[in-house]
Amino acid sequence: MVTTSSYSNVNVGPEVFINFRGEELRENFVSHLYKALRQSGINAFIDSDMVPGDKLITLFKTIEESKIALAILSSKYTASQWCLEELVKIMECSTNGEGCKNLVVIPIFYKLSTSIVDKLEGEFGVNLLNVWREPGGARESRIVKWNAALQDMLSRAALIYDGS
Repeated sequence: MVTTSSYSNVNVGPEVFINFRGEELRENFVSHLYKALRQSGINAFIDSDMVPGDKLITLFKTIEESKIALAILSSKYTASQWCLEELVKIMECSTNGEGCKNLVVIPIFYKLSTSIVDKLEGEFGVNLLNVWREPGGARESRIVKWNAALQDMLSRAALIYDGS
């Protein structure tokens, strides 16, 4: 098993990058998934694996180095601009974007209907609109990229966890 400290000291890229809304999933679903992957000898990466002081752009480099990305979409996912930006990078890397390997992407819809994502309804849609309204130039291009990445997730074979 690769530990956080050995991960940061060894030039080994992660096998699995986990993209998720931390506030909603870090202490439950993702913590169990991450632990199970690590115990199975799979080098999984979540944002808390970053070395304190690392720049957030490091996350994009980690996505580029990964073999698989799990994009866990949940009702609060779109409340985070960083989740959305990571998702855009994941989409780019899945189509051999610059600096990327051919990333395999597995969307997971966590207690979230795909129709809500498709129609941008409910809390999911409201959160996306609120993040889009935040200041920070290039609003139009951001929403176009985010929507393309969300639509890309809908076009893939996905896992659905409904909580039962």
